[in-house]
Amino acid sequence: METKSFGDFFKEMRIKNSISLREFCLKHKLDPGNMSKIERGVLGPPQDMQKLKEYAKYLGIKGGSSHWHMFVDLASAGAGRIPQDILLDKKLLGRLPILFRTLRNKKLTKEILKDLIEKLKKV
Repeated sequence: METKSFGDFFKEMRIKNSISLREFCLKHKLDPGNMSKIERGVLGPPQDMQKLKEYAKYLGIKGGSSHWHMFVDLASAGAGRIPQDILLDKKLLGRLPILFRTLRNKKLTKEILKDLIEKLKKV
């Protein structure tokens, strides 16, 4: 399972759209220095949902898609936060302590992690 940062994912999506960082920033009136810092992980991902929606639109990421969820989840993780939609789901939120204990106390094999993911999907 590959783990990537918000900046890595942002850059991957920008490149997927065949646009250089400079062109991307010129087209969307963004500061290239700041966007470069975001892509390199020097500057943390934005936490403002409106800003995330704006960037997602620029990158061609549709709301509700798997790319959208990855985008928002990576932004939250980059700030050490739990995504807002999980915080609003009381049933899922109640299961997070189990996940935390599991992550702290076990060296997770691929099989254990796969099983854990499947259990979480059933919530």
